[in-house]
Amino acid sequence: MKTILIALLALLSCDLMAQPHASASRMEERIKKLGTFGANPEGGVSRVAFSEADLQGRAYVISLMKNAGLEVSIDAAGNIIGQRKGKNNNLPVIAFGSHIDSVPNGGNYDGDVGSLGAIECIELLNEGKIQTNHPLEVIIFEDEEGGLTGSEAIAGILGSNKLDLLSHSGKTIRQGIQLLGGDPERLSSAARKKGSIHAFLELHIEQGGILFQEGLQIGVVEGIVGINQWRVTAEGKANHAGTTPMNQRQDALLASSKLVVAINEAATSIQGRQVATVGKIAAWPGAPNVIPGKTEFMLEIRDLSHDRIMEVFSKVRLRAEEISKSSGVSFRFELLNENLPALTDKYVQQTIADAAKELNYSQKFMPSGAGHDTQDMARIAPTGMLFIPSKDGISHSPYEYSTAEDMARGVDALLHSILKLDLSGK
Repeated sequence: MKTILIALLALLSCDLMAQPHASASRMEERIKKLGTFGANPEGGVSRVAFSEADLQGRAYVISLMKNAGLEVSIDAAGNIIGQRKGKNNNLPVIAFGSHIDSVPNGGNYDGDVGSLGAIECIELLNEGKIQTNHPLEVIIFEDEEGGLTGSEAIAGILGSNKLDLLSHSGKTIRQGIQLLGGDPERLSSAARKKGSIHAFLELHIEQGGILFQEGLQIGVVEGIVGINQWRVTAEGKANHAGTTPMNQRQDALLASSKLVVAINEAATSIQGRQVATVGKIAAWPGAPNVIPGKTEFMLEIRDLSHDRIMEVFSKVRLRAEEISKSSGVSFRFELLNENLPALTDKYVQQTIADAAKELNYSQKFMPSGAGHDTQDMARIAPTGMLFIPSKDGISHSPYEYSTAEDMARGVDALLHSILKLDLSGK
């Protein structure tokens, strides 16, 4: 049996270049069309989840899915599901897709490439008259940018406490799901069981500049980093800025500044790809003639290893104690958010790498420093993720851009990965 499987895989490898290839012009045309829904004057879009622009974009994508012959439905969380039958519909589905909602003043490629690329795969299979063994499923997740709402529902981890949070649209998530045709009272029906999905794949732009800077075509994602966020509060003593000698001050902002520098040093002192960031800080009472008595800032640490995240954090805590002793300023750390790293499946990683290699596409194994729906799907299925270059590494910006040729290459690598997984017994 093993010999037969190897022979079949070899046959598929030889036949890859004979398969239909993605249309760069079609991808470009559809990216531009989707970008008209929620378009901003300066370029890019504000197609936030549950907005009128989101509804319009969804209607366009649904029309493409139906024209491609998919059986389209909306699940209880508002996700768009498009199904294509396989030769054996008792087999678990191979699913792939992304999202089309954007951040406010975002770009036209984040999420859109993977969503339209998934539909392109279906059309290429239709054009090549190829029926897969496994049934296929295109998933357009809802509200990715607002907190992975759609994928959390599919993974069965969307809590009811999240439903009454306000989204960027001004609606609560509960109201937004109802607007899209979902049913927030039946969210459990959107959840998938482990084993029901053979594999899940997501094509996405790299939200960073590695591929672009190195002139590479495909990124094989090893995993999605864990993200820990802390609120750090520094307590000193507010006092008169003109009458308090420098050696008698308990300046919370000065002590915080030293800790911010120490955070950078802690992250760079360890070999690896971990990152630590302070992106928001406030000081009180906030007057030019008053020594700040209190500050509050956000510390975020990301890495593929949770242990590495905590190693950096331990170094930060140690430096905070040293700064506190010398300055008379105390520090308090409050953990606000902890997203554990989500590693992609090793076999699926290798399948993507093999497909890219057989297509003669240059590639690199790399982590994702941003969150994606794939991290939730990894809870219930083997997952894989493909990156294509984003010009200058820009994302979440009107200047976000990927070439039509790069998009087409990404679709080709996605399609051939799907075909290899379809033949695999894994």
